[in-house]
Amino acid sequence: MMSFANKRVLVADDSQTMRMFLLFHLIKMLPGVKITEAVSGADALEKLRKQDVDLILTDMNMPELDGAGLINAVRNELKRDTPIIVITTKGEQVDREKCLVLGANGYITKPLNPRELRETMLKFLWKAE
Repeated sequence: MMSFANKRVLVADDSQTMRMFLLFHLIKMLPGVKITEAVSGADALEKLRKQDVDLILTDMNMPELDGAGLINAVRNELKRDTPIIVITTKGEQVDREKCLVLGANGYITKPLNPRELRETMLKFLWKAE
């Protein structure tokens, strides 16, 4: 079994239920991964100012600072190229192309498919080696 003990993932979502879902699956799919939770985009940005991570999973619609604002801050304020995967609900106005134009690297829609989540994350975590 692969170990992800040296990998760090930031999960930014204002929904406690979604964060719990993501934590459950991340721990199961990526043994040893270190996870930081953020309850908003502003909380995520504050945590990113203090630590670096290998991957960011962010909800697009959050209070204070939404996913687009977080992506913009990571790319332009923090000047980091950390892979960012956007999580959004099917049917939302935000489409894949807009997320990519904003600077996201990947895009997943809710309801989340654990296999798709794992494959998308692995694609970017291996690049972080």
